[in-house]
Amino acid sequence: MTERRAILSGSTFEEQIGYARAVVDGDWVHVSGTTGFDYTAMTISEDVVEQAEQCLRNIGSALAEAGCGFADVVRVRYLLPERADFEPCWPALRRCFGDVRPAATMQVCGLADPRMRIEIEVTARRAALNS
Repeated sequence: MTERRAILSGSTFEEQIGYARAVVDGDWVHVSGTTGFDYTAMTISEDVVEQAEQCLRNIGSALAEAGCGFADVVRVRYLLPERADFEPCWPALRRCFGDVRPAATMQVCGLADPRMRIEIEVTARRAALNS
């Protein structure tokens, strides 16, 4: 039987909506759409680049708890309300994904809270289990 477990970040949204930051299912790790909230303080910057960097810190924490990292990411989805906000985030995104080159999609859409300017979702495959 494959391992399936939820990883929680402490975000109040997880409890209110009923989801986990990430789900480990065997060697796959599915990280929910993650915004730029600092979950310890439940604050969010107004700056899209700072939000992107916080998204990546939040995702990195979930991946680490799952036993993997950015090098294991095979798929990334970027969701933004404003297309023009995407390019300023590229340097931060490139730092995590530039050498990894996961399959990627960027979509312009509304997000759950008007303060949210970017949301990032990733899927990873834990390398240690692939060998």
